[in-house]
Amino acid sequence: MKKHDLQPIELPQYKLEGGKTVLKALRQRKTTREISDKKLSLQVLSNLLWAACGVNRKKGPFGIPGRTAATASNSQEIDVYVVLQEGTYLYDAFHHRLLPVVSGDLRTLTIGQGQADSVANAPFHLIYIADVNKLSNTSGYQEPGLQDPEVQKSYYYVDTGLIAGNVYLFAASHGLASWFHNCNKSGLTAKLKLHTGQRVLFGQTVGYPEKK
Repeated sequence: MKKHDLQPIELPQYKLEGGKTVLKALRQRKTTREISDKKLSLQVLSNLLWAACGVNRKKGPFGIPGRTAATASNSQEIDVYVVLQEGTYLYDAFHHRLLPVVSGDLRTLTIGQGQADSVANAPFHLIYIADVNKLSNTSGYQEPGLQDPEVQKSYYYVDTGLIAGNVYLFAASHGLASWFHNCNKSGLTAKLKLHTGQRVLFGQTVGYPEKK
């Protein structure tokens, strides 16, 4: 599988209108493990990814562009990978586009062992990967803890949860199903050819709820 088989995907401008209010979305937020194989439109993908961790202001903490999800010292150490049937992409929040990483279908690796294999056929999966180097070398406030592996771990787990929470709220607001779950960490690390500073953390599947 080679990434040059894929082309970057330029996402349409995200749209802020539509959807339920935050309070209504909170009321309806839930985990749904039955997700259909119906594809999401490119516009929905655009809106969802921006809601997850897109750029919402040009100048955030420490002069770095701000995102919809907070991170330690604005280090933005969580990379969001998008797994589609045709290949896996990295979400480039600053240019709001998807950059090809590897072609081929890796959706079965987005689900942890013993979990519901049925959602592996869902068309859209997110993989959250921490880049520890971004924490250690952030342009923001260089607190001592950012060099401590245990403190780093606490930060990147919390920061992942903030992004996943945004995805859950977006899904609830737009009638989509979402499930935050474990994934095949070793398999994804190998297939994506990650460097030693990167940590595969969790997956999140989003799509239309399966009709019963």
